[in-house]
Amino acid sequence: MTESDLLPVLRAIADALDRLAPRPPKSPDLGGGDAFVWHADGERLEPVLQVNRVDLALLRGVDRARDILLDNTRRFAAALPANNALLWGARGTGKSSLVKAVHATVNQENEAAGKPAIALVEIHREDLASLPALLKMLRADPRRCLLFCDDLSFDSSDTSYKSLKAVLEGGIEGRPGNVVFYATSNRRHLMPREMIENERSTAINPSEAVEEKVSLSDRFGLWIGFHHCDQETYFSIIEGYAGHYGLRVPVETLRAEANEWSVTRGARSGRVAWQFIQDLAGRLGQRLE
Repeated sequence: MTESDLLPVLRAIADALDRLAPRPPKSPDLGGGDAFVWHADGERLEPVLQVNRVDLALLRGVDRARDILLDNTRRFAAALPANNALLWGARGTGKSSLVKAVHATVNQENEAAGKPAIALVEIHREDLASLPALLKMLRADPRRCLLFCDDLSFDSSDTSYKSLKAVLEGGIEGRPGNVVFYATSNRRHLMPREMIENERSTAINPSEAVEEKVSLSDRFGLWIGFHHCDQETYFSIIEGYAGHYGLRVPVETLRAEANEWSVTRGARSGRVAWQFIQDLAGRLGQRLE
């Protein structure tokens, strides 16, 4: 066989080896901002120019949760040991708002101290299967990243929680040192009660089956609970928003209208309070800026 005959064979072998070799992780562009959304399709990070969040001072009735999460995030930003955090509880009680507000507060403190900002990276629930690829990218960058998944939960036919367990703490590589994972959920164990009860009633070894389902939440070192607020806390939230945005309404009128609004919604929460404030500002012809 001549040299010219061997050349195509050698090229084919080289191409095959290239296909078999693992692709090097892409270098994430984390210099384009302080907040990003992960897109599994295309494995890319999209910068978020303006994050939808409220000031930490406007979050009322969550003082203990605020202090715990703020302290954990400060330690993480300082390259000290920090825990993954699960914020669980009632709808509309400020779980995701607290994560975004804490991120902004810590970055403001870092900026004042001349320290680098941490990045907030949001991954959607349906993209969890691509989490290993995202973590591989973030591991290759020196910037510290707060990885955030809002409304995390699983149903009976979903097995992606197993891969999430391994990525958080159980895998060989483990969680990258420059990443901490915060998640919000309406469920403490991330799965509906009937799903856990069904496992208990149908499994050969009920205790082992339940352990398999609920052990994902054990990967979070911090469990922070949120509950519906009482009337005084609800009024405090309303008055805080009204004062911040300059909505000039007598306190008695403000409270009466806010109470009527909560009755029509059947609940008192930070979300209900914000929806009332938007309605009030619209009626007053004022912008919330």
